Amino acid sequence: MKKVKVIYNPSSGRQSTERRVDRLCKLLLDDGYLVNKFITRQKNDAMNETIKTCKEDWDIIIVSGGDGTVNEVAKGMVKGETKIPVAILSSGTVNDFANYMKIPKNIMDFYNMIKKGNFIDVDLGKVNDEYFVNVAAGGILSNVGYQVLPETKMVLGRMAYYIEGLKEITLQNFEPIELNIESEECSLKEEVLLFIISNSSSIGGFKKLAPKADVEDGLLDIVIIKKSGVQDLANIFINIFSGDHINHQNVLYFKSKHVKLSTKKDVPIDIDGEYGGKLPASFEIVPKGFRIMV
Repeated sequence: MKKVKVIYNPSSGRQSTERRVDRLCKLLLDDGYLVNKFITRQKNDAMNETIKTCKEDWDIIIVSGGDGTVNEVAKGMVKGETKIPVAILSSGTVNDFANYMKIPKNIMDFYNMIKKGNFIDVDLGKVNDEYFVNVAAGGILSNVGYQVLPETKMVLGRMAYYIEGLKEITLQNFEPIELNIESEECSLKEEVLLFIISNSSSIGGFKKLAPKADVEDGLLDIVIIKKSGVQDLANIFINIFSGDHINHQNVLYFKSKHVKLSTKKDVPIDIDGEYGGKLPASFEIVPKGFRIMV
């Protein structure tokens, strides 16, 4: 009999999440699995429950929530110093990592994935003492994917991201960040509008923001958008959907195992869609730090 711990965030997707989780649990119970559900109530609940689970005899963790909830489970796994396979059941507005890994959204397909028991070890990012499954970022456009209302996306689809992004470009008087970039591959000082340190290619709903990213290559992908006029920035933004933005003269793109970013200003860092402190920060890769079911 396999033991399955289900950790889910009821605020991601609300009632639809609960129905999906309940249906999955019934399928597992009917098939002889031992299932225990844990509902998160506040920040770090998913991380603390994962640490607790690591100390007990569980075979699988299923996490249902947005990227922030998945992030907490990954951090809990690192702190728990073990590798229990984690199955990510998408819910909420943005599930970049699950989408990038092409993890099934249909409950029956997801259940069959668990039955097969296949898993891989993927990289994690680390920023100071925090970890990220997908991305750490700062500056203009870093939160566009999370600002678009779900009802707007339902009506306008991909166009909703164009509208929100262009609105942020044109309405905000955003001052460039004078950023010091230090890594083995690149060392310079540059005025920038956005920095992205990514593990996968899908960020904030944009599937090709770091188009060459690979969660198994042992490298971080760094995307820097330099100081640009509105016309150039709009052009870069529109080309994000095809991945061609990395060829623009105002975009710096490279891979590295370690990069340090610093600035004189207070610049907040977004880590997997949540506030993650401020610069300066040291970013590094943790090879094969997270075991997921596929």
